[in-house]
Amino acid sequence: MALADNASCAKSSDDFLFPEIIELNVGGQVYITRHPTLVSVPGSLLWEMFTQKNIRSLARDSKGRFFVDRDGFLFRYILDYMRDQQLVLPDHFPERNRLQREAEYFKLPELVKMLSPKLSKQNSIGDDPCQSDPEELSPNADTAHIRRSGFITIGYRGTYTLGRDSQTDAKFRRVARIMVCGKTSLAKEVFGDTLNESRDPDRPPERYTSRYYLKFTFLEQAFDKLADAGFHMVACNSTGTCAFAHDQTDDKIWTSYTEYVFYRYWGGGDTPESQEACSQELFSSQEEASLPWPELPEECPPQPNTLDFSNSLKFLEEVKQMGQRRNSDHLNIQENGVERCPEAPPISEERRALESELGKCIEDFRKIKIPVSFPNKKRQWQSELLKKYHV
Repeated sequence: MALADNASCAKSSDDFLFPEIIELNVGGQVYITRHPTLVSVPGSLLWEMFTQKNIRSLARDSKGRFFVDRDGFLFRYILDYMRDQQLVLPDHFPERNRLQREAEYFKLPELVKMLSPKLSKQNSIGDDPCQSDPEELSPNADTAHIRRSGFITIGYRGTYTLGRDSQTDAKFRRVARIMVCGKTSLAKEVFGDTLNESRDPDRPPERYTSRYYLKFTFLEQAFDKLADAGFHMVACNSTGTCAFAHDQTDDKIWTSYTEYVFYRYWGGGDTPESQEACSQELFSSQEEASLPWPELPEECPPQPNTLDFSNSLKFLEEVKQMGQRRNSDHLNIQENGVERCPEAPPISEERRALESELGKCIEDFRKIKIPVSFPNKKRQWQSELLKKYHV
C-alpha cells in the first residue's frame, strides 16, 4: 500500500508540473493561455517544451514568464490555430510568408500547408481555406506585370542653422524624418525593408496611409528608389519659417516643410517611351494650369456728375408755364360755338396739387444759401460730398 501511495504521489506531481494557466513572453508580447492549448498538437515545438519534466530548462524573463524569442505579433495566429486547428486571417493579410516561417519554426506542418500558395488550377476555392493574394501566387514572375499606377508623396521637415563663422557644421541640412504617404502596396514595393510600418502595421495593401516613414534620412536615397521603380516627380511645395533661438546671439534656425509628389503610370503593354510621354503630358498640363488667366478689361472709373441747379430750375419753370397755358386754353374752349383746342385734356385736381407742391419746393430751394467757404473741422462724409460736386 505504501508503494502504491508513493506511485500515485509521483504521478500527481508529474501532472501538476506546469500550472493550468501559463503566461508566455513572445518577443516582448505577453500571452496568457491554458496548458492543454499549448500541448494540443503533438510533436510541435510547444508540445515538446511543455511536456518535458525538466521545467528549469525553459527560459524565463524577469517576471518569471516563459520566454520565446520569436515574432510576438504573429504568435497570436499560431496560438489561435492551436486552439481549434483552424486558421482565420484578416482580409489582405500582408504577412503570409512570415507567418509560414513561424509555422515551420513551431513545427506545425498542417498550418504550413494552409499557408503555402496553391499554384495548381485543379484546386477549387473550397480546397483552400485561406487563399493567397494574387501578388504572392507567383513570386518569381516578372515584376513588370505586377506594377500599377499610383502616387507617392514624400514629406520631410528640415532645419538649417546659420551660426557664427566658428561653427563649421552649422550650415548643413538636418532631416529628422522622411514621411511616406500613399497606397500601402506601392510604398512597400518601392522602399521594401527600409519602410518603417510600426505606426500603421495592419494596413491592407489596397488601402492608403500617411503614417509610414523611412528608416534612413537621406532624401537622395529615397529619390533613387523611386526612380528605380519608375516614378517621376510631378509636383513639389515647400514652406519656410525663421525662428530666433536667443535674442542675444546671432544664431538663426530655419525650419522648412517640403513635399514631393511622385507618379508612375503603368499600363498592360506600356513601354518606357510611353511612360516618358505621359510624364511630359503631366508636365505640360501643369504648365498650362500655372499660366495666368487673361486680364479682364479695366472698368471705367465712375465720373461724378455735378448738379446744375440752373438747368433744373429752368425746366421746372417751363413745366409750370405750360400747365398755366393749358389751363387758359381750356377756359376759352368755345368761341362762336367752335372749339379751338379739342385735343387738350382737362387738368385734374391731383395734378394741380402736385404742381403747387412742386412750386413750393422750388421756392424753398431758392432760399437755401450755400456758404462760400466751409470750416476746417468737418466730418468725413461732408468732405467727400464737397469733393464729389466740386464745391
